[in-house]
Order: sequence, then structure tokens, then C-alpha cells
Amino acid sequence: MKKVSFYTVGCKLNFAETSTIGEEFKKHGFEIVEFGEPSDVCVINTCSVTENADRDCRRAVKKALKISPNAFIIVTGCYAQLRPDEIAQIEGVDLILGSNEKFKIFDYVGDFQKNYHAQIFISPIVDTDEFHIASSTPASDRTRAFLKIQDGCDYNCSYCTIPLARGGSRSPKIDIIVERAKVLAQLGYKEIVLSGVNVGDYGRKIGTNLFELVKSLEKIDGIERIRISSIEPNLLNEEMIDYFINSEKICNHFHIPLQSGSDEILRKMRRRYNTKLYRSKVEYIKEKDPDACIGADVIVGFPGEDEKHFEMTYNFINDLPISYLHVFTYSERPSTDAVNLPDKVPMDERHKRSEMLRNLGLKKKVAFYRQMVGKILDVLWEGEVKDGMMFGFTNNYVKVKARYEPSLVNEITSVKIVGVESLVAICEIIEK
Repeated sequence: MKKVSFYTVGCKLNFAETSTIGEEFKKHGFEIVEFGEPSDVCVINTCSVTENADRDCRRAVKKALKISPNAFIIVTGCYAQLRPDEIAQIEGVDLILGSNEKFKIFDYVGDFQKNYHAQIFISPIVDTDEFHIASSTPASDRTRAFLKIQDGCDYNCSYCTIPLARGGSRSPKIDIIVERAKVLAQLGYKEIVLSGVNVGDYGRKIGTNLFELVKSLEKIDGIERIRISSIEPNLLNEEMIDYFINSEKICNHFHIPLQSGSDEILRKMRRRYNTKLYRSKVEYIKEKDPDACIGADVIVGFPGEDEKHFEMTYNFINDLPISYLHVFTYSERPSTDAVNLPDKVPMDERHKRSEMLRNLGLKKKVAFYRQMVGKILDVLWEGEVKDGMMFGFTNNYVKVKARYEPSLVNEITSVKIVGVESLVAICEIIEK
């Protein structure tokens, strides 16, 4: 039996899509092995949001060929869609597929024999209305599954390549997503994570919305948790917040991109909100549920961000009850408008500011975890085991650990948080 391995760079959406591609290989008689093990084929699903993602692609190709010199290397995803000629120069790459073509790999390849020159199949995607449903597939721990509900983006932020790589915003009808979610429930998943480029924009072009979708998903037997991966602040209204917080199935975990604490920089980024609106959303959530987890994305070193702008961002985040941060160092992406903006921030200064915000994010996360000490929370236990300990996540996204008990894997139990150690909460199981 031929073997295939996968390497995925980027967001949860990419991981859901890789999983779906893996199912297609299984239908064609392939055995899926871990990346880093010998394989006949290696599929690298790329991202292009940051410069690091591009470098990750090159490193993955090199590692795959070091382990399996004759492996057939396929590179697909956003980086492939945008920069296929660059990838074609990477030694050992055999096939380059665009964002649409990656779901039709077997239409573009025969016996997976190395070509020693890259073939490229890229179709224009800017005007596409094609949607490929994707989700996690059977896994050893069978706990959380990523479910793709939306693709592409109409926002055209000045720094972002996603509209160029994935096209405009689009999404399938509710019944299509519900049917896929039912399959995930039958496979044993108890939590689904709704994923997309702009999840909050779900359904806008087909006469529905995210609110209606989650109401339908709540009715599915076997799905006990629904987690929303990320939602833009301008698309999150008070009615939705109230409903999500009061729902028995929707997690009280909100990931709300910020990007900057300076209104001037937000305008240059072409974001669709200001700091006043962002603050109002965070404060409203915490007013309704003090235990809710709120995460934020931040871009550091955007053109024109001087020390005053950065200080505004730092203080804005420091003053808000944010639970954790995802910090991104700005990197110039070809074909974006931000590339041509003046007053570029020196790279060493970008890294310095990123480090400061990462440290602030760690402090915020520890403080949030410590606020949970003494509280009773529900945990979905995963299959990961390390040093005799098992791990899981609470509804509000606190990672916890306890002594390993096989019977608890993929079960939800109540625990009491008794301490915090190395960004993991220590708990006592009080109900099995």
C-alpha cells in the first residue's frame, strides 16, 4: 500500500482542508502516515499570510525529501495560488496546485512518479463562487473537529493576500453544513470548531447568517460543543453575544481580531471598525459573562506605526480584559497595497515590539487562568498523554491537565481548578 504524508501551514481552515484531501487519498488506497515518516507522496498545504509561512514551505519540502528522496511532492494552498513560479524553483517539487485544484489532486496526477520538474495547475480564483466543504476526519482522540463553513473574503484589508489567494466571500447553505456536522457527530466528535476566512460573514450572499447556522447546529445530537474560531468585531452584535453566552452548546470563547490599538493605523489597514467599537464588544461580553475567554490578533510594525502608535496599542490591550494574544510581526506581502505605504518600521524594531506584546499576552493568559482557580468548569478530555497526564479544554478555552484515565478520553467531566502551572490549569475531577 502506498503511503502519503501531509504538512499544513497556517490557519484552522487549512487543517480542515488538509484532512478532507487526506480522505480522498484513502479512497484511492493510500495509507496516511505522519509527516516525517517515509512516504511515497507528500502534500504540503501552504499559507501566505506571513513571510514565515513561505519559508515553512521550503523547509517542509527539504525535510520530506531528506526522509524520502523519491517522494512525489505536491505543493498547494494560498502560497501556491499566489507564487507558483517561486515554488517551481524549489528542488524536488513535482506538482503545484492552486486553491481550487487542491481538491482534485487525482485529476492532475497519474502514477505519482517524480517528474524532476514542477507541473503547475492554477486557475483564476478572484471571481470564483466555488465552495469546497471540508472538515476534520477520524482522529485518534476524536474530540474536536474543524468544520469549514465559509471561504474567501470581501474585506480587502491593505496588508492581506487572502482575497487574492482564495477569492471573494462565499459559503454553502445551512443544510449542507448540518449534514457534514451530523457525520462528524457519528464519527465521535463532541465539539466542532466553525472555521473560515471570515466566519462572521457566513451566509450574507445566500440570504442567511451565522446566527441561523448555529441555531441549526445546536439541534444535532452528539455535538455537545460549538466553538467559533474567529469573528470580526463589526460582525458581532449584542443579540449574538447574548445568545452565544446563554446557549448550552456554544462555547463562551470569543476570538476577535484587533490588529492595532491605534485608530490611525486601523484606517491605514482598512479595517472596518475603530478602537471604540472594539472596546465596547469586549466590555459587553465581560459584563454578560466575566468568565468568558476573549482572544485577539495583533499585527506589529505596520507601515507608519511609530512609537506613539505602538504605545497606544500596548496600553489599549493592557487596559482591556483580553485573555490571550496572537501576535504577528508585519511582513511585506507582494501585490498588497500596504507594500507601497511609506514610513516602514525597521525589522529589528518590529521584532522588539512583537516580543513586548507576546510577553503582555503571556501575562494576560496567566491572569485569566488564575481567575479560574476555585471555579468548577466542564472539560472535554483529549487523547494527548504526557508524563502520565492527560489534557483537555474547558468551555472557555482553559487548558487543563489531570492524571491520565483512559475512560475519560472524549468525555466531558466537571472539574475544580486548583492551580496554574506552566500555562496549564491543574484540576481535580469532581464528576465522571
